[in-house]
Amino acid sequence: IGVLDKSGLLKELALFLSNNLPSLDIIATVIGIASALIDNVPLVAATMGMYELTDYGTDDKLWQLIALCAGTGGSILVIGSASGVALMGLEKVDFLWYAKKVSIGAAIGYFAGIGTYLLENAIITGSLFSAGLPQLASTVDMAQDLASTAVIL
Repeated sequence: IGVLDKSGLLKELALFLSNNLPSLDIIATVIGIASALIDNVPLVAATMGMYELTDYGTDDKLWQLIALCAGTGGSILVIGSASGVALMGLEKVDFLWYAKKVSIGAAIGYFAGIGTYLLENAIITGSLFSAGLPQLASTVDMAQDLASTAVIL
């Protein structure tokens, strides 16, 4: 990871992702899906080299979402997490068995977790209401104006 960071490849990857994917939320989601194949510790370490703490503070939504995605995305495939590898070794669970029986549920849970986090974040920051409610508020104001005009008539 250090070599990739020093060579500038991580910055190039960050630029590639930023230029080709429409939002940081989708970038974090892709990183989480990658954690199903790549160990999440070096993956998150690489991500830390991709995005500057000066641009995204330590408690930024990006880091929270990357932590959620990398931590849970690894469970989509049995080989993506240490616990999955332990399951394979201790319980003799086969990769294909896991893919058939667990991966779909794990993927649904993964995306549901992301959706829940994004909804919660939008409610807490107020961006959910500021995006859709101004139009609703102006419609309500217009309806109130019409109602008060009708009462006057």
